[in-house]
Amino acid sequence: MSRDDLLVLVAFLIALAATLGALFIGEILGQMPCTLCWYQRIAMFPLVPILGLSTWRGDGMARLYGSPLALAGLALAGWHSGLYAGWIPQVIAPCTKDGPSCSGPSQSILGLPIPYLSLIAFVAILACLVLLKGKRK
Repeated sequence: MSRDDLLVLVAFLIALAATLGALFIGEILGQMPCTLCWYQRIAMFPLVPILGLSTWRGDGMARLYGSPLALAGLALAGWHSGLYAGWIPQVIAPCTKDGPSCSGPSQSILGLPIPYLSLIAFVAILACLVLLKGKRK
């Protein structure tokens, strides 16, 4: 297995873990995601088949197809993390007071809030894609 194949596999496993984690939180635990979480899911979920197929085929297309989604997810996760940390005023938050929220104590895994975990996942996936040498077969 080459270095590029390993990087794409790691990116795939991160995307898969994030997707399964989001589905577990929503479908098994029954916790509704907030608006920003939904948007981040829109960017994360397609990364699983894109990176999985690129891993399986070894075609080197992971960067081309995965980077735009990873960048969009990173921007959303950065915005969400900024809102969570209080760096961005709540006045411009897309979530309503009556809707689901990611700020409760039950919205953390291993002591990290869900917005931060999403940010870490997108940074790691993007780092794997950036480190690819980019040779297509």
